[in-house]
Amino acid sequence: MMNPKELSKSTRTFVRREKARIRREIVDVTEQQKALNVLHLQFHKA
Repeated sequence: MMNPKELSKSTRTFVRREKARIRREIVDVTEQQKALNVLHLQFHKA
């Protein structure tokens, strides 16, 4: 998992809100996991 300190504060806030939106709007757990994985890959530093 990424170290939270690697991302700026605004980026961490955006990710937190996107995760909440995904969990709120997508009912199916497997679809939630897929959406969260896509979000994670957008900010993952290789």
